[in-house]
Amino acid sequence: MKLLRKTITALLSAFSITTGDNAMDQNTLQENKQLLANFGAEVFDKKELSSLHSYMHEGYIQHNPLVPQGLAGFKQFFADWFNAVPDWSYSLTKIVAEGDTVWAYGTYSGTQQGDWLGIPATNKSYSIAAVDIFRIQDGKLAEHWDVIDVYGLFKQIGVIK
Repeated sequence: MKLLRKTITALLSAFSITTGDNAMDQNTLQENKQLLANFGAEVFDKKELSSLHSYMHEGYIQHNPLVPQGLAGFKQFFADWFNAVPDWSYSLTKIVAEGDTVWAYGTYSGTQQGDWLGIPATNKSYSIAAVDIFRIQDGKLAEHWDVIDVYGLFKQIGVIK
């Protein structure tokens, strides 16, 4: 009977440790997803580039070749983008998190009303799909990769036929 009691106690202890870790991991995943959702709402929906430091790690690494490195590069790129596409919007469809990585799938839409990357204003609207992948470090966005339908963008705004 003592052996059975010790075995049950050991199993319950192991179970509580395991579920405790899982709960903590699930909380971290939810926090990471919420960080990305809040970043999108503040920076992209409200176009509040002054709040980047609240969401982005000081050593932010960018893997999109069009966007310069670091916070300053990100800020300048999107300031230019928001000027060229003042009605720009992002519709978030899905966020998935695993470990320190968060994936977001959504749609970028807008009308190119100003010059951007040497492309004169076309006054044409577009709507394109995008996948953004972020690595989270110290509770902030530390690294970014994306897959964007650039062909669709250029076709819709008339840069290519």
